[in-house]
Amino acid sequence: MSKNKKVETFHISTYGCQMNIADSSTLASSLITRGYRRVKDEKDADLIVLNTCSVREKAENRIYGRLGEIFKYKREKPHMKIAVVGCMAQRLGDELIKKVPHVDFVLGTDRLFELPDALEGIEGTSSVMTAFGHENIDMIAPVKDSDYSGFVTISRGCDNYCTYCIVPYVRGKEVSHSADYIVDAVKKMVDEGVVEATLLGQNVNSYKYEDTDFPKLLTRVAKETGIKRLRFMTSHPKDLSKRLVDVMADDPTIMPHIHLPVQAGNNRVLEKMGRIYTIEHYMKIIEYIKKTLPYVILTTDIIVGYPTETESEYEETLKVVSEVRYDSAFMFRYSVRPGTVAAKFDDDVPEADKIRRLQKLIKLQQGISYEQNQQELNQIRFSLVEGYSKRDKNKMRARTDGNKTVIFEAHGLKNGTIVPIRIKAADAFTLHGEVVEPN
Repeated sequence: MSKNKKVETFHISTYGCQMNIADSSTLASSLITRGYRRVKDEKDADLIVLNTCSVREKAENRIYGRLGEIFKYKREKPHMKIAVVGCMAQRLGDELIKKVPHVDFVLGTDRLFELPDALEGIEGTSSVMTAFGHENIDMIAPVKDSDYSGFVTISRGCDNYCTYCIVPYVRGKEVSHSADYIVDAVKKMVDEGVVEATLLGQNVNSYKYEDTDFPKLLTRVAKETGIKRLRFMTSHPKDLSKRLVDVMADDPTIMPHIHLPVQAGNNRVLEKMGRIYTIEHYMKIIEYIKKTLPYVILTTDIIVGYPTETESEYEETLKVVSEVRYDSAFMFRYSVRPGTVAAKFDDDVPEADKIRRLQKLIKLQQGISYEQNQQELNQIRFSLVEGYSKRDKNKMRARTDGNKTVIFEAHGLKNGTIVPIRIKAADAFTLHGEVVEPN
């Protein structure tokens, strides 16, 4: 097959957070608008795009592995193009092509939407583009994640510079969409059949555009768009306000789920992480949330084994987890991330201690998750049908208002339908229930 054959089809694989999912959907829409056709199987594509995550070394190693697998397609189809976009592309730039010469395009977080131009050799583009400041944020049109749900990025970038985090270096400084733009984007999705929208940002709570802050934005979207279910993530404890919690309490359109990363339970470790809040401040937020919202699902992120973390400081993290009683948590042992401030620290917690601490934390949290899910028994949760269960094709799955997966026996329900489900059983990870028939 000729190397000069025109690129006509594409396939995108996405790794990482919901913001990457949103970016991939937008990029796909942009390629389709330019006449390229999306295919389900990457082996049928003329262009393979990997939208990457760079938060952890494991995520980048996974991409290197995938690039090795994809090379076999390129040997069979010399005209095939391979593009690595997003956070890993931003971090490595042309170093990535030096490491993996069969990669054709490396486009960072501010430049990935220029892939159609780069493919067509438009003046001003090149095979490696990672410069910040080229993105017109309001030119990036949100697109649906599915027929019934969608992500709307309200801001891009981050100004917090936590010492362990690569995101500010690969996403750039925080820039917010205009409030009118966001409202119009959700309205458009609703007109296209979307019933649940999620507002995304590295830190949604710091959203600010002219006189609109995040609580005001959330109120506008809930009241002006006709959306049935509204979510947001991720929150930062230093910026989450009582006003935001009050807004959630006043409007049932806003789903009762807050993801609030604590990261550690000790103030000295939090300071070393650059988190800019104390555990006392964090616990006051939790107290207000629980007092104000009669039903709320709380989730979090936690890192153990951070440089210089002592055993007693780690035990303080366990204490916080026991007191807050999160419904679930993303839990990690610290690993060095090149390019971050923490990479200069002495990684002095032995790997065996990190693993032990993580295992103990996971065991604690799984026990709490199980107990929290038992409180769901006999409750009716209005849940969004997402399709058939992956493990049992005779059952369907849905997402509760609190963002928990529930499996239930029902057939033929249309995806995107909101149904009342009575919870009949639960383990640490999943709810099981039955649809409540109308009276």
